[in-house]
Amino acid sequence: MSIPKSTREYRSQGDEYKNLKLQDSPLTQPKATEVLLKVHAVSLQYRDLTVSKGRYPNQKKNDIPCSDMAGEIIAVGQDVKNYKVGDRVCPNFALDHIHGDPTKESQATGLGGPIDGVLREYINVPVHSLVRVPEHLSYEEASTLPCAALTAYNALMGPVPVKGGDYVLVLGTGGVSIFGLQLAIASGAIVIATSSSDEKLKIASKLGAKHVINYNKTPNWDEEILKITDGRGVDHVIEVGGSGTIGKCAKAAKYAGCISIIGVVADGSEGINIRSAIGKALIYRGIQIGSVKQFEDMNRLITAHQIHPVVDKVFSFEKAIDAYAYLESQKHVGKVVIRVSQN
Repeated sequence: MSIPKSTREYRSQGDEYKNLKLQDSPLTQPKATEVLLKVHAVSLQYRDLTVSKGRYPNQKKNDIPCSDMAGEIIAVGQDVKNYKVGDRVCPNFALDHIHGDPTKESQATGLGGPIDGVLREYINVPVHSLVRVPEHLSYEEASTLPCAALTAYNALMGPVPVKGGDYVLVLGTGGVSIFGLQLAIASGAIVIATSSSDEKLKIASKLGAKHVINYNKTPNWDEEILKITDGRGVDHVIEVGGSGTIGKCAKAAKYAGCISIIGVVADGSEGINIRSAIGKALIYRGIQIGSVKQFEDMNRLITAHQIHPVVDKVFSFEKAIDAYAYLESQKHVGKVVIRVSQN
């Protein structure tokens, strides 16, 4: 295909997602070590709601939002090796986080926050940020991998990797939690899932969760988890609630259990109990998505087990604001996706 001269893109106005502006902008040719991507699909994160309101740390003013996409290479820079036109790829969340731990510098390359994101028709990205899309996934499914899937993978496969027979607690049924469920089961773990919705818990059960708890009906869900695990507690916690749930997660974790801190979606003022952390030798680990190397490793696991991401609903590019509203409503299970390209 011929290289387009312009691209449609959404721009944040720094107040709320309802004021996202769709506009045309000129498109530059890829630099020597860049590729030009046709964006096929974009998935949304809770982070995108924060960015749309201008509340994200160090975010670019009037930026192009969103970090997660899957697309097709339509042009390559003169020095690009190992990738070609037609390849299906995802760029990593932080373009320069190639391997190892995140740094201040790599985090400054996070799409849709410090730099412009992917809610547009075309984008140039550095070739070192790319990861190939698993062949069995659609573009819509693949667009969910860079943030939600990789965050869950990093949480489970970090310094204390999950192993067969481990108990894994996932809070809620959002994108990270559902991926945590799927990846934990693929690794042979036993999953306990919580939600306020029995309907959502039915979906979690169908995906393989062995135990489900409605935390509205069972407010002392930490005690229920101890019963399920014969008083031992869980090995891993995918902690997306933050101060609203961190205390109960500590009680539900085993001695030397790993609590991966990912989100702050639950209201509350409780912090980490230092006495409990020391007394139970708990491991608290903040998760900043993951590296290109981890992304590649994760995709091998996804391919080996033929895992399909759970996509709740797909919106057209022109209905992006509706997609944000649906995400904010918290009616979804898994991921909310925007289909950018129709072909």
